[in-house]
Amino acid sequence: MLKIVEVGPRDGLQNETATVPTEAKVAFVDALAAAGPGEIEVSSFVAPHRVPQLADADEVFRRIARRPGVVYSALVPNGRGFERALAAGIDKIAVFTAVSETFNQHNINTSLAGSLRRFQPVTRRAREIGLPVRGYLSAAFWCAFEGRIPPEATIQAVQRLVDLGVDEVAISDTIGKATPAQVARLLDDLLPRVPIERIAVHFHDTYGHGVANVLKSYEFGIRTFDASVGGLGGCPFAPGASGNVATEAVVAALAAEGAALAIDPEMLAEARRLLAPFLSADRRPQPVADLPACAVCDHFTDEDCCDRKTATG
Repeated sequence: MLKIVEVGPRDGLQNETATVPTEAKVAFVDALAAAGPGEIEVSSFVAPHRVPQLADADEVFRRIARRPGVVYSALVPNGRGFERALAAGIDKIAVFTAVSETFNQHNINTSLAGSLRRFQPVTRRAREIGLPVRGYLSAAFWCAFEGRIPPEATIQAVQRLVDLGVDEVAISDTIGKATPAQVARLLDDLLPRVPIERIAVHFHDTYGHGVANVLKSYEFGIRTFDASVGGLGGCPFAPGASGNVATEAVVAALAAEGAALAIDPEMLAEARRLLAPFLSADRRPQPVADLPACAVCDHFTDEDCCDRKTATG
């Protein structure tokens, strides 16, 4: 079955610079649920000081009006976050790591191996109680620090997550640099080694490839797609660039391919309108002064990253 995972309430809002009130988030989630996606990533149970925008995750989960048939999920970083998520009545959890070791150190302050050790008790406990687990795999195609990621490195990381007990791996194009040809190359090598039903894709639209990458993945038989209504969110390493691939665009593109989707575009638009008054004009944070953001470097090519830094690095 084809499934859209709506990530706007979490991945869309975590980079939002204006504080969005809890009641607005609750109304947003409820409106999205009415539109018909199979799963909504509602929030993240990280330490409040790490992502202040999502510090109200417990309250949002308490107040949303849950619709039958909709999976309400959230990101959890560790055992403490897992216990909070359980208390909130979570339907599914997500853990997160990256192929790029440099990205991991900047994002979660550990290595890929270290993150897997951290997740092990969480995934084990989730299996014991029958709770599904998603594993986000960031920087699966390109990294703002390391440039092009070899497909084999991504495949090995996917297999490590599957071996850990993750039910679904969301292969993520974190800086939105992947092309359909690169997506095809990865899936060509990956799918003979990992069951296709355990693979989801999470594309950003920074360079305008998001919808094309979704369609290429659909050609390969992928049926779980992440998207964010209105394209909310984005990569903090690409200032001013577009964010997550828009749910509206994904739904329209897949419908044009003949895919059966029980999602109402007008209700998606209504959900976006409900949130609009609370969003800042510039929602994407700028890179820090010493960050070598390869993705926006004038000297960056499609396949290679030179050692020169951007004007901001």
